[in-house]
Amino acid sequence: MVTPMPVARARQDLFDVLAGQREAPEEGLSGLSREAGWPVPDTLQAVVLATPAEAAQLAAALGHALIGNVEGYTCLFVPDPATQTRARLEAALKGRPAAVGHVVPATDTASSLRWARYLLTLAPSRVGPESRPAFVDDHLSALLLLQDESLADALTSRWLGPLEELTPRQSERLEVTLLAWLEGGGAPEAAKLLHVHPQTVRYRLRQIEKLFGPVLRDPRTRFELEMALRSRRLMAHVRSYRARAGRRARAVASSIRPLGVAREARVNGL
Repeated sequence: MVTPMPVARARQDLFDVLAGQREAPEEGLSGLSREAGWPVPDTLQAVVLATPAEAAQLAAALGHALIGNVEGYTCLFVPDPATQTRARLEAALKGRPAAVGHVVPATDTASSLRWARYLLTLAPSRVGPESRPAFVDDHLSALLLLQDESLADALTSRWLGPLEELTPRQSERLEVTLLAWLEGGGAPEAAKLLHVHPQTVRYRLRQIEKLFGPVLRDPRTRFELEMALRSRRLMAHVRSYRARAGRRARAVASSIRPLGVAREARVNGL
């Protein structure tokens, strides 16, 4: 007679399988799901928390979500996402830094988890009553462009090379103008986006045409140029955020005295 696995262990194993951290049993998920007391639904949605506080209560509020840990993050798999509307998710997660993955089949749960974790690394982890969760569905194009930073750099190098000879100020001005033109479809529309006179946009577009030449007339080139411009802006944002996070971490670390120093201070009456 096979001894049943403890529920807590079965749930952890089930989470690890769904998260892609271990192989599924040869007999499939049905036995593990039964021992865990957690029926695996057709679709799931991952939620990644920046802090583990009140995770159990949150899991109960989200339809008895499955809790687990991935590389230091507390994560939840929300069953039957159709019943957990965006409004309910936002209400449950209000006041805590979190990221919500896209809805996927149960066989692809690791993808929802992976992109939610990545999105959380790009969003400031502010804790407070006004904190709101970030949703992967709101950042699909950005995450797609950022999924390989090396390729994003290669894309910008290939298409934005003509701007490299300009001063940073000139390059920035022409970049925003070119992107506004590509988004808006014409000088008047770009002028509205930039809050400048249409004639200013036309003057800058003549400069841009001198730099890039007739390739601007090719729809495929315009598409790749827009991707390159968006990639550059996204990468600049990501690198700036990482630099700020690194400075904050170093500042916190430098403010912590080693235990030996603290003891010596107390001995000396400090």
